[in-house]
This record gives sequence, C-alpha cells and structure tokens, in this order.
Amino acid sequence: YSTCRQVYSMAFNVLQILIIFTLLPPPINSFSSSSSSIMLTPRTPAEVQLEIKDPVDPTALTQSKAILSELRPNTSSETNDDSLSSSSCNPKALLTIAKRLGDIPAEDTTYLVSKERCQEAFDGLSAEERQSLLNIHQRVKLFAEAQRKSVVDMSIDIPGGKAGHTVSPCRAAGCYAPGGRYPLPSSVLMTVVTARAAGCPYVVLASPRPAPITLAAAHVAGADIVLCVGGAQAIGCMAYGIEACDEIGADEVPACDVIVGPGNKWVTAAKSLVNGYCGIDMLAGPSEVLVIADHTADAEIVAADLIAQAEHDVVARAILVSTDVDMIAKVNVEVERQVDCLPEPNRSTAKEALTQSFSIVCKDMDECIAMSDKLAPEHLEIQTENSQEVADRCANYGGLFIGTHAAEVLGDYGAGPNHTLPTGGTGRYTGGLSVFNFLRIRTWMRIDNKKDSQDMVEDSVRMARLEGLEGHARAAEARSLTLTPAYKKANNGSN
Repeated sequence: YSTCRQVYSMAFNVLQILIIFTLLPPPINSFSSSSSSIMLTPRTPAEVQLEIKDPVDPTALTQSKAILSELRPNTSSETNDDSLSSSSCNPKALLTIAKRLGDIPAEDTTYLVSKERCQEAFDGLSAEERQSLLNIHQRVKLFAEAQRKSVVDMSIDIPGGKAGHTVSPCRAAGCYAPGGRYPLPSSVLMTVVTARAAGCPYVVLASPRPAPITLAAAHVAGADIVLCVGGAQAIGCMAYGIEACDEIGADEVPACDVIVGPGNKWVTAAKSLVNGYCGIDMLAGPSEVLVIADHTADAEIVAADLIAQAEHDVVARAILVSTDVDMIAKVNVEVERQVDCLPEPNRSTAKEALTQSFSIVCKDMDECIAMSDKLAPEHLEIQTENSQEVADRCANYGGLFIGTHAAEVLGDYGAGPNHTLPTGGTGRYTGGLSVFNFLRIRTWMRIDNKKDSQDMVEDSVRMARLEGLEGHARAAEARSLTLTPAYKKANNGSN
C-alpha cells in the first residue's frame, strides 16, 4: 500500500508539473504560434550589431574606372593630373558603350531623348495615370519648396561691419533614375522636382532603357535633357559633360555640379570616383526597413510593409522589432502567406531578401528604440500605442513613418518628403535627399568702420601668433591703428 501511494504521489506531482509548464508563458525568444516556418530569423538584442560596410563593390569599382577612362579617351587613368578632369566625355565613345552594355538598342543612333518624345509618352498614358503623376509632382514640389523657404539669406552686425550668408543653387544638377528590374518614375520626380525647387537652372536626367512612364515623369518634372544611359557611363557623362557631335546630331551636355539619385553597384562605384570633382548626395547601399511594433499593431499590415521592402532587391533587408512574442509569430505567418501571393519575379526577389531579414524581441519599448537607434535604418515605421510619443524618442533614421496609416510606400510615391534616404547606418549623421543638396550656403563679411574693428584685429594678431602663423599675424597688423606691422619693423631694421 505504501509503495502504491508513492507511485500515485509521483504521478500526481508529474501531472502538476506538466500543467504548470503548460500554463507558463513562453520564453522571450520562442514563438507561441504554430506557424509552419519562420520567415524572419529570430535574433536577440545582444546579437544585433550595426554592420558598417563599404557600399562600393571592388569589382564594380574597377569596371567603373575602365568605363570612365573609355568615355574620355584623351585622358590617362594612370595619372593624378587634375587638369585632365576638365576633359568632357566623347559622344561616340558613349554611344559605343551604351550599345555594348544594353542601355540602348544596337540600331539607335543617339543616346538623347527629345522633349517631344517625353511629351508623347505622357500623352500616351491613361487619364488616371497622368493625374497620378501630376498629383505626386505637386506634393513633392510643395514639400521641396517649403524646405527651400526654410533657409534664407541673413546678416548680423560684427565689430565695425556686417557678416552673413547667401543661399544659392548650383548651376547644373544631374539626376539618376534606375531602369533595371522595375522602372522608377517616382525617382525621376523625387530628384528632378527637388532640383528645380532648389532653383537649379539646368537639370540633366539619366536612366537606362527608359520606359514610357519614366519619360512621362521626365516631362512632368521638367528635365532639360534626358540621357537613356545608365551605370557608370551615366555618372561619368553627368560629372564631366558630353562634347557636341554634329555627326550623330548630339548637342553638348554640360558638366553637372552635383549628382543625385539611387542606382546599382556601378552607379555607386562611379559616384565614389567622381565625388570631389562634383558633389554627390550619398553612396547608397541595399534598401532597408525597420518596424517597431507592439501588441496593438496589425500583423497583416506589418507583414505587407516588410514584404514591400523585401521585393526591392535580393539584398534588401526587412527588420521587425517588438516587445510582443505573439506579434512576431503572427507577422511571420502573414509574411509567409502574403509573399506566396506575389507574382514573379517579385516573389523570388522578396523571398531571397527575407533570408537575411530578422526579428528582435525586446524586453520593453526602451530597448526597441535602442535597437532602432543602433541600426539607424533607412526607413523606420512606428506601429505602436502612442506612436507619436515613441517616434519622438527615436534619434537615428533616414525617414520616419508614424502610425499604422503612415505606410512607407506612401513616402515612396510622393507624400511630400523625399524617398532617396541614407542606408547602412548612415542615418546616424546625415539625412535624405532634399533641396539642401543643390544649395550652396556661402558666407561673407564686410568692414565699414576701421576704428570699431580694432578689438577684432588685436584678437586676430594674438591668436595667429599663438598658432605660430606669423604671416597671418602681420596681415592682421596691417589693419591696426595702433600696431606697426612686423614686416615694416623688419624692413626699417635692414635699412
């Protein structure tokens, strides 16, 4: 009897343990849902680090150097002589490269697209498509013009005179719009319209194999010249300009002062090569989105936003950060369901991108924000209770999308703010494309009253000598009413 009672007691205890284990909440890094697969690789906060990667592909860099040299056959790639940088691109060489790399058909005799052809492309759209282009153009223009008005010429009083700054646009802007897997007329509007709003008098657009919708966007945006070339050859043409050529009926294309817009690895490599000779917006890497979601988020919407980013490219990255294990599980189920509904090639692209995407379970919202700030994502969505409060605490990102209804794709297609944004953690120190990329803020000073400027003169003399720059000190002494410049003393002593 004693033995039986012990057996029953042990069985009862085991049953209690099983019941208690069943009732316990799941561990923080496990999933309580019965999803058939995990689309977003689970990671702990400790496993997440910002990976600073060089956005310039070494092989693409070598190839881009060769293309830039071929575009300007009169220059040598083996010299650092800056005088060679003034050489424009050879139009025949450009035509040869463009045909060889598939930018234009072999039978074409020009790399330029006329304004008439762009107008025809716009007229060939349906009424609804034309209206959407016009609507997006107006919203992007309105936002960019408001940015332009936010910075103005100014001046202040200084001892004996005035000092200030002027704000003026660069002369010529170069804009790149990808034409590869998907045509991106939205990039045409985001770049060209912004350059126009900044006040640039001349805007060049380059896009390989431009689709009719791309040409229609060029018409709406007001590009002065459209080049149907891409890759490194497009960046080279905009950086150095193109000589006129009567033989192929090509007018001169001026060198651009700044080049902006997203592109493939050859575009990025070429931008790194011309940077310094002209300005660039950024060296962009793979696109990325990070969504901070709590228990109030809609898993279906979160999944849709992650997939929208993943379909950009096989190297794109979608990240989900949440305090709720169940929400991550639900999103995984939705991602699997929705991605399988995509057409090809979108489905294959998104699935490949999802293999490098991940989710992070955090203990609280503070840790979610810390994870986001560490990664500084290109796009940051906040889908939480009190989303504005959470957004106000986030510090590092390219573009911020607050609340369930502020979809990142609305930013892609012209809510107003620019969709060309910093990637790869660079949002820690820079922002996205704006009118400021096309503006020069230049300072000036003027002295009207020599007597009132004497304290400033004496400070300059003293500081120059503390820095060991005697020539600076003597140049300041030449403006003094009380000090004899040292060079005069030296001359008197020699006499």
